[in-house]
Amino acid sequence: MRTALLAASLVGAAGAAAAATPDRPVRIGIVAADLDACLSQGEVAGLDPQGDNYLTVRAGPGRDARDIGRLGPGHIVNVCEDRGEWLGVVFGPAGRPEEDCGTGSPVPRPRRYDGPCHSGWVAARYIRIVAG
Repeated sequence: MRTALLAASLVGAAGAAAAATPDRPVRIGIVAADLDACLSQGEVAGLDPQGDNYLTVRAGPGRDARDIGRLGPGHIVNVCEDRGEWLGVVFGPAGRPEEDCGTGSPVPRPRRYDGPCHSGWVAARYIRIVAG
């Protein structure tokens, strides 16, 4: 009985690990070589001030992806990818969200973002597009 319970818990743990959204780097320049690397800017909005009042940044486009950061209300992000309910964003550090992240100019071909700022995935419903 004990062996069966242990085996069942290991199978359950393996299934949970397999179900997690894998890390997926944010890519820039995915629309066209003659357009900005990221086409839009957005602002974190619609958070519950009575709740956590921050937006979780994840390593992949999914609720079960690894948590890699948090953004507060009003933080400006560059929107680089759209995966339905998830946006791939690039953003400067807190207190300097307008920092030049190198996404306002074209790149020759689509590639992983590796610039000076942070990047990750956020729930699209908490981003209000303000430009682009």
